[in-house]
Amino acid sequence: MNATALKEIEQLRGLTVNGLREKYREIFDEDTRSGNKDYLFRRIAWRLQANAEGDLSDRARRRALEIANDADLRVRAPKAGGGAPERTAVTAINGRRDSRLPKAGTLLTREFRGKVHVVTVLAEGFEYEGRQYGSISRIATEIAGTRWNGFAFFALDREVRVA
Repeated sequence: MNATALKEIEQLRGLTVNGLREKYREIFDEDTRSGNKDYLFRRIAWRLQANAEGDLSDRARRRALEIANDADLRVRAPKAGGGAPERTAVTAINGRRDSRLPKAGTLLTREFRGKVHVVTVLAEGFEYEGRQYGSISRIATEIAGTRWNGFAFFALDREVRVA
């Protein structure tokens, strides 16, 4: 790399975010909305190097455009409820019960490592092997020996159940 460009890039390392923003304005002839020091440093360093050694070749630019045009870009966000159900734990708010839980008295079963595990849904919590738990995730973690989301472990979905 050209010694002058290298010296300029090394001087960038000592600049504050505001100093980098000023340098960005000087080099690109426009303001930046970014306040990310690493991003500003990389963009300015790239431009200094490109100015010193030359930019991308026309062939490289054409190839980059071809790749970008062939990319399968998502134009719309996925529809809610499509595909696999979301299985994250949601705590009760204002004493309301999570709608993904079946009514009290329901038995949840899961075979794991060759053993069938049965959990009873209670009005307030769960029962597993004669002990009460406030969280189905705690039971799943105990069974698996590592942290688990209880809704994922027992494959409970987000459908609203009639109580």
